[in-house]
Parts: sequence; structure tokens; C-alpha cells
Amino acid sequence: MVGGTAAAQPAQATEAAADTTPADFPKGTLFAGTALLGVNPENPRLTIKFSVAASEAPPTANDITPTDIADLLNDFAASRGWQPFTFYGTPAPAPLN
Repeated sequence: MVGGTAAAQPAQATEAAADTTPADFPKGTLFAGTALLGVNPENPRLTIKFSVAASEAPPTANDITPTDIADLLNDFAASRGWQPFTFYGTPAPAPLN
């Protein structure tokens, strides 16, 4: 696992990553990613999982997307010295970011 990609990447996720169209994840999709502390593969790893679902569709200006959350988590983790996360969504095994 180099560069903070998810620990396990199913073959379908690798194929989806090659597709230029972002995956369409349903509400409540569980996203997970693992990152290294620094660049050495022997360094500690951090796994973060999250899900986003609104009870009703908010106005566009108030929408918080899974990509928004992934970007914020990456910014926060980077401020603490972690490598970037690539979050993968399930049940669709495809990368979010």
C-alpha cells in the first residue's frame, strides 16, 4: 500500500478507477480508506470509515457530499503527517476520490 490507497482493492475497484466517470454511490454508502504515517510502508496505518445520508434532499447550496467529507478528512490527516487517503465505497467497490 503506497500513497495511502485503500488496504484491499478488489479487481472491480481497479477497473472502476480506470473509468473516467465517477461512480454513483447511493445514500448511506460506507466509504473507507487507509493511509500511512509518512512514506515508509513499515510506518503506522490509519483507517477511516464514514457514511453520508440526509433524511431529505437539501438545497444544493447546503448539500454535503461524500467527496466533501473525503477532501476534509484528507486535509486534516495531512496536517497531522498522514499520506492522502483514497476512499473506496461499498457496496460499489469503486474509488470516491
